[in-house]
Amino acid sequence: MSWTRVFVLSLLTTLLILTFSGLVENAAVRDDSKPADHEGAARQVFMPESDATNFFKRRTRRSVRYYELQAEQRVRLAADKQRRDYNEEQRNKYENYVEEVRDEVNERSSETNEQLREYHYDGLYPRYYWFH
Repeated sequence: MSWTRVFVLSLLTTLLILTFSGLVENAAVRDDSKPADHEGAARQVFMPESDATNFFKRRTRRSVRYYELQAEQRVRLAADKQRRDYNEEQRNKYENYVEEVRDEVNERSSETNEQLREYHYDGLYPRYYWFH
């Protein structure tokens, strides 16, 4: 029962506020005692055309230092690429070398094992071949 009273009371309060809000004007009142200076405001925002063109000419012209930096950057990138290629080539050579050495060691060890088997074979038992 108390909820319905609170609900009805809040609805009536809202209705009262809405009806009187239409009669009240805005609280922010403009001061019309002195006329607005539109020309002064325009002078503060805009600049003469000659100044604007000079500004843009100065802004678009790149300095010599910019081109020097670009050239240095290109040289640096080319040197980095050359260094990467060289390191990759050296790494590939080393990997191939390691693979060949490993194959050679495996081949020698398997030959040695085979020779040991031949040497120690006494002929009493059937041969036992290791499958690789």
